[in-house]
Amino acid sequence: MYKQRIYHIIEWVVALAACGFLGWKMITFEDYPALWATVCGMGVPQYAALVLCVLLMPVNMSLEAWRWRTLLPMSRREAHRQVYYSKLAGLITPWRLGEYPARALLRNEWKQTLSMGAVGSATMTIAIIAAGLTAMILEIGDWRLEIGYYLLVGAVLLLLILALIFAPLLLRRWAEVSHRLILVSVGQSFIRLACWCVQLALVLFALGAYQSPITNYQLPIYYLLVTITPNMPIAEVGVRGAWAIAVFGSMNAAFAGVLLWIINTLLPCAIWPFIRKKT
Repeated sequence: MYKQRIYHIIEWVVALAACGFLGWKMITFEDYPALWATVCGMGVPQYAALVLCVLLMPVNMSLEAWRWRTLLPMSRREAHRQVYYSKLAGLITPWRLGEYPARALLRNEWKQTLSMGAVGSATMTIAIIAAGLTAMILEIGDWRLEIGYYLLVGAVLLLLILALIFAPLLLRRWAEVSHRLILVSVGQSFIRLACWCVQLALVLFALGAYQSPITNYQLPIYYLLVTITPNMPIAEVGVRGAWAIAVFGSMNAAFAGVLLWIINTLLPCAIWPFIRKKT
C-alpha cells in the first residue's frame, strides 16, 4: 500500500512537471504573430487538412499503443493509458528517456517493461533510419552530405539490427523476446512512421509550406534528421523547426514543425488526465 502511494505521488509529480514545461514553452514562444498571420491566410482546403491532421493524432497514439500491446500483452485501454502518460514523462527527460520508465511505473514491472521498451525503441529507430536513409540516397542530388554522415547513420542502423538479433539471448532473464516479435514490431513501426509522414504533409500543406507531391522523399528525411539530432526537451521545438526549414526551405515549414509538435505532444498530454483511471 505504501509503495503504491509513492508511485501515485511520482505519477502526479511527473504530470505536473510536464504541464509546467508545456505552459512555459507556450508563454515563451516568440513567433505567435507570424504564426497567427499564417493561420489567418489559410483557406477551406488548408483548414480541412489541419483538422484531419488533428484527427490523426489519436490514430498515431493508437498505433503506438498497438506496438506496445504487441510487445507486452495488456488491454487496449491500459496500453493507451501507459502510452499517453509516457508522453508526459518523455517531455521532461533528456532524449525522451523517461517514456519507458514511466510505463514501468504504471505497470510496477520494471525489468520486463524496460527490456521490452528497449526493443520497442530500437524497432522504431530502425524504421526511421531505414526509411530516412533510403530517401536520402534516392534524393542524392539534393542531399550531398559528407560520406562520413552516411557511414555514421548506417553504422547506427547496423548496431541496432545486431542488438535486436541478439536481444532474445541478452534479455532472456527479464522478458520473452523472439525474432518474430521483433520483425512484427519493426513492421508496426513503419506503419506509425507513415502516419507521422501523412500528418506532416497535411500540416505543411495547411500552412502553405509544402508545394511538392506528398509522395516525395522529404518527409522521412525530416524525421531521420530530427531523430538523430541530440536534443534536450527544452530545445526540441527549436530543433524540429530548424530541420523543417532545412528540408522544406521556408519559414512556414518551421511553424509547421512547431504546430505538429503541439498536436502530437501537447494534445496527448492534455488528454491523459481523462484516461488515467483503469477500467
